[in-house]
Amino acid sequence: MSVNRPETTKYPDRIMAFADNPKHLGRMNDPSAGAFIKGLCGDEMEFYLVIKNDIIIEVKFYTEGCAYTIACGEVVARNAEGVSLIDTLAISPKQVIDILCEIPQDHKHCAILAVSTLYRAIADYLLRI
Repeated sequence: MSVNRPETTKYPDRIMAFADNPKHLGRMNDPSAGAFIKGLCGDEMEFYLVIKNDIIIEVKFYTEGCAYTIACGEVVARNAEGVSLIDTLAISPKQVIDILCEIPQDHKHCAILAVSTLYRAIADYLLRI
């Protein structure tokens, strides 16, 4: 999937490296857990997890947000896949912002949205078991 953006919007190359062809973008049938959050900016984020033996073995996220939101979702998904639930809780918005390097102040909430949605999906799983 490629990000649809007006020609007047110029995103940093590092952001587009994550947002243009995200490996984890998509929805999932029959996940172990899932979550949805609508951010204050109006962007929506969904996370889907397949968990076995307390390890997240597959992660998908879905958003129709801006390139910053897509990049944040991809970073969170990459950092959660193959990781134990307890270690996944160490993923923070600051970590996402540090990895992406080029998120302007008015888009840092995208990292919070992505991490919060992941945490909500983990909570969904823990409430099911």
